[in-house]
Parts: sequence; structure tokens; C-alpha cells
Amino acid sequence: MTTIAAPPRSPAYVRPALYAGLLLTVLATLAPLIDLATADSIGDHVRAAYPSWSADDVAKDRAAITIYLVAVGVVGLAGWLTSIVGVARNKRWARWVSTTLLLLGATIQLTDLSVGGEAYSTIVPPLHGVIGVLPSLAGLVAVVGLWRRRT
Repeated sequence: MTTIAAPPRSPAYVRPALYAGLLLTVLATLAPLIDLATADSIGDHVRAAYPSWSADDVAKDRAAITIYLVAVGVVGLAGWLTSIVGVARNKRWARWVSTTLLLLGATIQLTDLSVGGEAYSTIVPPLHGVIGVLPSLAGLVAVVGLWRRRT
């Protein structure tokens, strides 16, 4: 009788890194909503780029940026949960899926930090761009650990 060996388990730091990424993504997802209710730095960012815009136009652009950041965060949360489940169940696909999700997430976040628009130096305010990169750092730690499996 032939038995198929289970894939080797991940190093101990992989799960904490995945949970840290999940937590950082929750914070990055809530940050624009908290900002909208308090400091309104996204609105200030829009007003600085387009000082002649009416309050209504500023509100529309502020809402679009906020919705975009929250949507990216929600999709990111689904990705983290997928990776966490895969690693917890010791699935063979966990390394490839987690690596792919890291590459997608990091690409989106680096794009947020660098893409500008007509009057914007960057469309996403720099603070929110930096907050958005933090989960990718946790993802990098987790993915490195997934590829350095223990025997």
C-alpha cells in the first residue's frame, strides 16, 4: 500500500505573520472610514489638488477614493482568510496562492503609492498609501516562511 506524505508544516512564525497581515488589513480598510469621519485628510488631499472645485465635487472625489481603498481592503481580507485557511489545513496550494496574493496586493499598493492624476501627485493620499503597504510586509514574512518549510 502506498501512502502519500502530507506536505511539511510551515515554520512557527508563518501563522502569526498571516494574522498580523489580517489585522493590518483590517486597520488599513478602516483607516479611510475613520479619516472620513474625523480628520478628512482625503478631502484635504482633493482640495489641495483642485482648489477651484466646489464642495460637491470634492465630496464626490473623496468618496470615490474612500470607496476604492475600502474595496481593496475587503478583497485583501478575503485573500488573508484564504491563506490562513490553507496554511491551517496544511494544503499544498497554500504556498502558491499566498505568493500570488502577495504579488497582487503588493502591486496594487505600490501602484497606489505612485500613480498620479491630472492635478494629483498621487491619487491615493500618501498616508493611506503607506498604511496600505503594511499588510504586504506581513505577507512577505509569511510567504518567505511558506517557502522555507520545515521537514
